[in-house]
Amino acid sequence: MQLRDYVLNQIRHRDTQPVPYSLPIEPNVAERLDAHYGGKDWRKRLTPYIVGCGAVETDIRENISATHQRDGYGGIWRVDRRPWHLEQPPLSKPSLQGYDFPKPERFLRPEWKERAFKTCAANRDKFLVGGLGWGLFERSWNLRGFENALMDAIAEPEFYEEILDRLTGLYLAFVKYTVDLPIDGVLFGDDWGDQRGVILGPDRWRRFLKPRWAKIYAAVHQAGKIVMAHSCGSVADIMPDIIEIGMDVLEACQPEAAGMNPYELKAKWGDKITFWGCL
Repeated sequence: MQLRDYVLNQIRHRDTQPVPYSLPIEPNVAERLDAHYGGKDWRKRLTPYIVGCGAVETDIRENISATHQRDGYGGIWRVDRRPWHLEQPPLSKPSLQGYDFPKPERFLRPEWKERAFKTCAANRDKFLVGGLGWGLFERSWNLRGFENALMDAIAEPEFYEEILDRLTGLYLAFVKYTVDLPIDGVLFGDDWGDQRGVILGPDRWRRFLKPRWAKIYAAVHQAGKIVMAHSCGSVADIMPDIIEIGMDVLEACQPEAAGMNPYELKAKWGDKITFWGCL
């Protein structure tokens, strides 16, 4: 079998030996490993089952000082230490009046797409993924600030839905731009959970995020691709919902978060969704 087939079989709930894996390593950690092993040969022992082929720059960053950047939506971030901190969101009030909401073209990168086609061509035996990070929930609080976005979901629900609808339109355009690559799946990123549960709460997640992600996932499936999604934290309370709207693969699966024991996840939902991560 090709490396791609191991991943496809796992997604189709078929056992494989070996089990495919991915091992992304932060650059500074990789450099420390280089020093420990006396070179980079250790990297060659990792099997690249999954290869990314992104064509959309969802996280545009413009340097405005030695310590700050402006994102593609106008937010100002402090970036000289981790984690990055959003100091000035673009929307100070719950209104889009006077705000120039970005068009999809701002994020579509022909040079990235050309590079993605080349990457796909060079890795036909791998499972190929088009990545689309900074999803609907994350970008909603990027626009308003974290606490303000959570308050909007309670006190200004119509405005919050307006933001999410605009973001959904963007992501549908991103999907359209991505799925004509010869990829197997599209990987989204949207952190819905913290260590205790769903940040918005299950009911508001179902109201605000579920129907909109359902549209986006449907567009991926209509193109014949696999839906893969990353979320940090605990999403156990909405697991039936994310299965219902068509998520094929859940990435991250933090065992330390509430209800995210990988053995329990596998026992309850392993015949309906594939789990990627669990370390």
